[in-house]
Amino acid sequence: MKYRELGKTGLRVSEIGLGAEWLERHSTEEVRAVIARCRDYGINILDCWMSNPKVRADIGAAVRGERERWIIQGHLGSVWRDGQYVRTRNLPEVREAFADLLARLGTDYIDLGMIHFVDDEEEFRRVMEGGFLAYVKTLKAQGVIRHIGMSTHNPATARLAALSGEIEMLLFSVNPAFDLLPSGKDLDSCFAAESYDESLAGIDPSRAELYKLCENRGVGITVMKGYAGGRLFDAKVSPFGVALTPVQCLHYALTRPAVASVLAGFDTPQHVDEAAAYETASDAEKDYASVLASAPRHAFAGQCTYCGHCAPCPQRIDVAMVNKLCDLALMQPQIPASVRAHYGSLPVPAGACIACGACETRCPFGVRVTERMQTAQALFGR
Repeated sequence: MKYRELGKTGLRVSEIGLGAEWLERHSTEEVRAVIARCRDYGINILDCWMSNPKVRADIGAAVRGERERWIIQGHLGSVWRDGQYVRTRNLPEVREAFADLLARLGTDYIDLGMIHFVDDEEEFRRVMEGGFLAYVKTLKAQGVIRHIGMSTHNPATARLAALSGEIEMLLFSVNPAFDLLPSGKDLDSCFAAESYDESLAGIDPSRAELYKLCENRGVGITVMKGYAGGRLFDAKVSPFGVALTPVQCLHYALTRPAVASVLAGFDTPQHVDEAAAYETASDAEKDYASVLASAPRHAFAGQCTYCGHCAPCPQRIDVAMVNKLCDLALMQPQIPASVRAHYGSLPVPAGACIACGACETRCPFGVRVTERMQTAQALFGR
């Protein structure tokens, strides 16, 4: 298992994580089996947004005695009311539900205290300017939570969070289908085939900007909905008209700037096996780009998705990384020092490009790579 830095939190998280939502529908022993398989692969981060007391207790039982090896995302604002989940900002309810989470997980702290499910910009402002954020900051000051995060599906809200200076990391929905949709789309429309039509023009700028902004500001991203609820595995319901594999979906998300871990949903130990196969997968098995480029419906033409399909370069330029750093540099009036340092550490700069065009013949999306290399050389000076 490979591990990545989660923004500036100082935490190193496994690039494959456990999104525990699906465990709600399983027995205590089945939950224990899934978490044990995660442990076997070195998975060290799990997200528990669910308020259902049983699944919280089942997860707590499965991690008992090894709390220190797990990085837990626990949510504030997810409560159990009258036998069902409710999202609320009512602080007495929030405090009671969070105390319940700690008790059932058998811990006295949460690594990543997540302000739960903020998808509206007005709600974001109410949360940040009212008593809710003050309560969360008090928990951090007490050491009950170690870092403050937020979960959202809306790139406009996520952008506000990344700029706030208060939110250290985001739980955000990332997959090649959702990335085509503009900020105004609600979560239900993200699963609707009619949302993906001829008007789409590639990765939505607000989403592309969000990933770059988070990378530049050191706001780490953990990913939810990486499989789009499993819809990307079935050509009949996929908006692209083709099926992707778990490995291809994981590779797409993990090649976005700022992404540290994809928190996949697992029903069975076999599902864990299918995700963990990413760690030993070949480049051909990870290749989502060729599949999408040949799909009946897609809108990625002309855009670099950092897929790495352009390799190998005869000059040994890491073309995908140069493109990513170029994009990160272009979004700022001045190139961030971290981006410049990262570029400086590349063994071969863009200036080594001989414009042979071999990369362009391999690019599934028709990116003008040699022009991009010239742009990078002009930006970074080599």
